[in-house]
Amino acid sequence: MKRSVAIFLVMCLVISMVAGCSAKNTSNQAENGDVIKIGVFEPMTGASAAGGEMTVEGIKLANEMFSEALGKKVEIIVLDNKSDKVEAANAVARLIEKDKVNAIIGSYGSSLSMSAGDLVKQNKVPAVGCSPTNPLVTLNNDFYFRVCFIDPFQGTVMANYAVKDLKAKKAAIIQDVTQDYSVGLSKFFVESFKKLTNDENSIVEISSYNTGDQDFTAQLTNVKSKNPDVIFAPGNYGESALLIKQARELGINIPILGGDTWEAPEFLDIGGDSVEGIVFSTHFTAEAPVTDMSKDFLESYKKKYNKDANAFAALGFDAYLVILDAIERANSAAPVDIQKALSETKNFMGATGIINLDENGDAVKSAVINQVNGGKFKYLTTVEPQ
Repeated sequence: MKRSVAIFLVMCLVISMVAGCSAKNTSNQAENGDVIKIGVFEPMTGASAAGGEMTVEGIKLANEMFSEALGKKVEIIVLDNKSDKVEAANAVARLIEKDKVNAIIGSYGSSLSMSAGDLVKQNKVPAVGCSPTNPLVTLNNDFYFRVCFIDPFQGTVMANYAVKDLKAKKAAIIQDVTQDYSVGLSKFFVESFKKLTNDENSIVEISSYNTGDQDFTAQLTNVKSKNPDVIFAPGNYGESALLIKQARELGINIPILGGDTWEAPEFLDIGGDSVEGIVFSTHFTAEAPVTDMSKDFLESYKKKYNKDANAFAALGFDAYLVILDAIERANSAAPVDIQKALSETKNFMGATGIINLDENGDAVKSAVINQVNGGKFKYLTTVEPQ
């Protein structure tokens, strides 16, 4: 009798546990079905932290302004990739495997984005980059897209500025060899500069350094001895500001040009008066809004953060909206359906302009040229893609 009662009690316990688990699973399924998850992996610490923080500000603003898709709540899950390639891959693996996200945004930094490329492709979860400009980010990867222009265009824009506006005939390159962004952008500048000057010997020096370096005396002394008309030195805002400061201290007063990574308040803080007059390419300017969405973004950003918007916040804003647009057009939050809709994105009105994604998933759009003037970033001109 006691044995029968014991068996009965055990059976009841098992049944109640199964029922409880079943209810829990149903609840989880309902919760997951009611929420669309967008993962974000950006550098919130490390060498690229300023860029990551600005990008996430734009993503969070977009999520506040447009918090639903298909009648469901859109949740963003932000992970810090720590400005590190391994950490970037780990962050994306977690977003896919643990958080079960529907799509991913990231990352500031081409190398960081490239670290995630195989993961999104193998798991068939679409990713949209905000500002990774190296062509290899999306090459042969149908699941990676971006809302920014790419380095072949950016390099050509700056080479054109050097030759046509500055009348430069000789140029020197100082690149960060540990950053795919810096090496790639330098390569395209060199190709365009040689073509524009019609001189294979127009690049008089290519010097290199590593992320984290603080002393650029050797590279600058070498460059100075070659007497270039201009220096092209794309790299992280921190190292670049120090490089420019040391160049001026060495009496190198020729124009120094760079790319979109220089648009960070830290670049101005570190460089001080030394970066006055510096010119660089970027993706957006608050001084020249290009669409109705630009105006909405600028007003909302100013209200939320009490400061003027920057290019990286605008790109983060656009990356989020492009994904939401794809979800609505696909009428589905399934990752493979989002990917297909993203590949068909045409004439999307974003904060940074009209976005058309080409066969490689790259945005075809204009570039902005800014200059440091009076300790602030000032708009010079807009260059349209040919």
